[in-house]
Amino acid sequence: MSTVSRLLHSRGRRLTALVAVVVLLAAGGLLLFRDGERPPTYRTQAATIDVATSPGSSEREQLDTTVYVPEDTPAPAVLLPHGFGGDKDSVARDARELAERGFVVLTWSARGFGDSTGMISLGAPDREVADASRLLDHLAGMPEVVSDDDGDPRVGVTGASYGGALALLLAGTDSRVDAIAPAITYNDLRQSLLPNNATDGRLDTATPAPGAGTESGVLKRSWIGTLFSAGSSAPSATAGAGPDAVEPGDDEENDDLAAPPGQAGDTGSTSDAGQGQSGAGGNTRGDAGACGRFSAEVCAAYADVATDGVAEPETLDLLHRVSPASVTGDITVPTLLVQGEHDTLFGLDQADANARQIAEAGGEVSVAWYAGGHDGGGPGSNLRGVMADFLWHHLTGEGNDPAAPFSYDVTGALRPDGAPSVRNVEAGSYPGVNGDDVGRRTVRLLGEQQTVVRPPGGTPASVSGIPGLNRVVSGSSRLSSLFTLDPPGQSAVFTSRPMTEQLLVSGASTVRLSITPEPTQAATGRNADDTGGTGNESGQEDGDSGRDGGSGQEDANPSADAPGAGAPSEAVLFAKLYDVGPDGTRTLPGNAVSPIRVPLADDGSPTETTVTLPGIVRPVEADHRLQLVVGTTDQSYTTPDQPAAFRVALAGPPEVAVPVVPGTAATSGWPVAQLAGVGGALALAVLVAAIGRIRRRRSHRMDPELADTPMVISGLTKSYPGGLTAVSDLSFRVEPGQVLGLLGPNGAGKTTTLRMLMGLISPSDGEIRVFGHRVTPGAPVLSRIGSFVEGSGFLPHLSGAANLELFWQATGRPTDKAHVDEALEIAGLGDAVHRKVRTYSQGMRQRLAIAQAMLGLPELLVLDEPTNGLDPPQIHQMREVLGRYAATGRTVVVSSHLLAEVEQTCTDVVVMHRGRLIASGGVHDIIAAGGEATFRVDDAERAAEILRGLDGVSDVEIADGLVHADLDGLPRSEAVAALVRADVSVEQAGPRRRLEDAFLQLVGEGEG
Repeated sequence: MSTVSRLLHSRGRRLTALVAVVVLLAAGGLLLFRDGERPPTYRTQAATIDVATSPGSSEREQLDTTVYVPEDTPAPAVLLPHGFGGDKDSVARDARELAERGFVVLTWSARGFGDSTGMISLGAPDREVADASRLLDHLAGMPEVVSDDDGDPRVGVTGASYGGALALLLAGTDSRVDAIAPAITYNDLRQSLLPNNATDGRLDTATPAPGAGTESGVLKRSWIGTLFSAGSSAPSATAGAGPDAVEPGDDEENDDLAAPPGQAGDTGSTSDAGQGQSGAGGNTRGDAGACGRFSAEVCAAYADVATDGVAEPETLDLLHRVSPASVTGDITVPTLLVQGEHDTLFGLDQADANARQIAEAGGEVSVAWYAGGHDGGGPGSNLRGVMADFLWHHLTGEGNDPAAPFSYDVTGALRPDGAPSVRNVEAGSYPGVNGDDVGRRTVRLLGEQQTVVRPPGGTPASVSGIPGLNRVVSGSSRLSSLFTLDPPGQSAVFTSRPMTEQLLVSGASTVRLSITPEPTQAATGRNADDTGGTGNESGQEDGDSGRDGGSGQEDANPSADAPGAGAPSEAVLFAKLYDVGPDGTRTLPGNAVSPIRVPLADDGSPTETTVTLPGIVRPVEADHRLQLVVGTTDQSYTTPDQPAAFRVALAGPPEVAVPVVPGTAATSGWPVAQLAGVGGALALAVLVAAIGRIRRRRSHRMDPELADTPMVISGLTKSYPGGLTAVSDLSFRVEPGQVLGLLGPNGAGKTTTLRMLMGLISPSDGEIRVFGHRVTPGAPVLSRIGSFVEGSGFLPHLSGAANLELFWQATGRPTDKAHVDEALEIAGLGDAVHRKVRTYSQGMRQRLAIAQAMLGLPELLVLDEPTNGLDPPQIHQMREVLGRYAATGRTVVVSSHLLAEVEQTCTDVVVMHRGRLIASGGVHDIIAAGGEATFRVDDAERAAEILRGLDGVSDVEIADGLVHADLDGLPRSEAVAALVRADVSVEQAGPRRRLEDAFLQLVGEGEG
């Protein structure tokens, strides 16, 4: 077969393979997306809508809005408010997703945010809620929106955090709302921002995550500061919970999650180019004062609670008025409540309260807890899809309700990549709301009464979490211990016995505590060693009378806590529930804490109270223990400054009641079409693999004429995109017993040639045959090649012999085929092979690498710079090693820059330049090709005279007793014969040039 026909045949086979792959991908894609439809498109319309500054006011505010209109209209609409601190751009991704599902979506920047004017009123009924009703009027006037009646659009509302609260407030205020899906939001800001999880009355524990609902709580100092800052600064593109939470089925955590809101690619067309882009706080006014964009009423409330951590009645009234709790009794539309299990701002108790109140009003409620929240990330793409399908079902009547009555995510151990494993559990009902009361399992706690102290100023304080960092720290087993710090003497600790089986905590546990005040001097004069231990000694034996940790705290009225005032009148304490591993490692699920403010008896007698612990979802594994810690301080909350001391004990049965909600692992059903597509793609892949296998077998056929030839390179070419050709039409042959030097300046293509020889890369054209077999990636003939390229990675703590043994085991070949002793004898390592590699000199490491390449005594040995870094004696030893190996009849190919060593070591050379072969042959032939010769004679003057008389001989000179002459093609033997005939004794005759001279002449001066 001619060269041209072979080339066409080779390219034809590549084209066939390429066509097969294209067909595979196309067919698989058609099966996976059999309907062939492209994603729905949409257009956007930006507009400014005027609203009344206040009811009956002639002043107007301007709301910056964008409407997303799908291709098919009329369609149901969705109002999509943003989270606190954001603007309409922060929900742009969610709006695009909803528009692609067929909704008309209206987003806007709320008062005080983005380019909208006005002041922030926290969702006041006559401000932000009235604005949302005005937006419903706007939707009612759009022909693209389906209407139920004149002025009544078919509309749902969804949003997260601040936006989720607005969804609830609007549904309880405006009867035109048809369905809502609020996420990670609140029921009552009084209990969210100033929680008090203690009650002396009867606690309704029918639902999984009840809140005590007691007023006069403890201020979330860190979160209040964060929220106030968010309302005073420029809008954030990730306002709310930030990046998406990990979902069931996610392979890795953060890198594979959806882009933050407002940063995903837009597939829609914009009809109002250049309009409607929210600015960075464009409404900030120069006269806003210390409270920035907050209204005067909100500013006064913030100043009230931030000053001393206690809310006045006016502040509590305001917080209730702007909370969904003020209207949930009027919500009767279908509602999907989505709440995060990692949320220290709005816990599971807030969704629990919303569910109870809406159900009591006659509303249809579904609840979904997911592995996210303000500390764990926003709803992921799957959950957002369920929310969208929920709205579509209830706005169109199509299909079945996709939302389970109750579902929750269970977060397991961290995977190697740092992401947690997550599974979803579905229950047939939300206990206590649309099903039976939740079941509670009691777990006995061990620990006697303990005295705890609140230090002056509340410092140092316990650290349970930091808003904004909880998500980062919870993903690191090393950093998570930073959030389990309970200073010695400040905490009382009660620990269970090890679990005998897994306990899946599914909500808020409850416990009864007894709190007794101690005189103030006990808090100021008591030594920490007398307070019952430290809160960090969780690893002590059970039943240690609480001495495995202990500290408690109480919040007293400032006047009652004054020096000399006696015992405090109330206690501010912080309760939390740890999961303690067998090794004593403590984990605080969700970084959650339950603050309590408990009035104490005037006579100093014990006060009993029921405490609702934080709502969590946590699988407590067998051999783990539950640990209740009651502390006097917490970094995230406002703690009284005055010192105080309390005795804390378990009241009644010493146990904690843990909610357990049975369920089944959720599945999404069998995706028949997708499985069929995958099956088809796999079938095609098997077909292509079979074709490839046949082609590889054919390519591995041996050429019998080359069976004894170590290497033949024919027309070898390697090209890269951009026109770079590293090797061009290279051809040469290596015979048995040769030591071949591969020479060339940098960039000549030597390394590329060796990589193709080892099957690491494939040539663009031509071929390499080793012992008659064509070299391809993974070709069996590669086992007959030993190589040492760019150094070997030896394990320094093992001996040389152990390293060689491990290397040979990795090849999978029989041990008796290794020929370790022969390789070591040739390499000349001697007894040093039994020493650890870390003790080897550079020369010994090089010889060990050569020995590794010689394992199995390969018939072809390929070495890249084997003398690199060696000193002259070591280079001499390496030269002898290669000579001994070639003397066995095997072949060595050496790539080197040390021309003098190549000249002394190699029998043959191949010289490359700019990817091409420019010379090949025996070393002495290459050197003698120039014609210059040197003679050592007994009479230099006479010899020079004779040589000058020969035809063609020129440039005869005498130097250091030697005679040099340019023979210009005259055989050196004839010159010697002429000298002998003239009675000149010739001791030595040879070429004058060195290999270096020949090399420079071949490649050009200055290019090497």
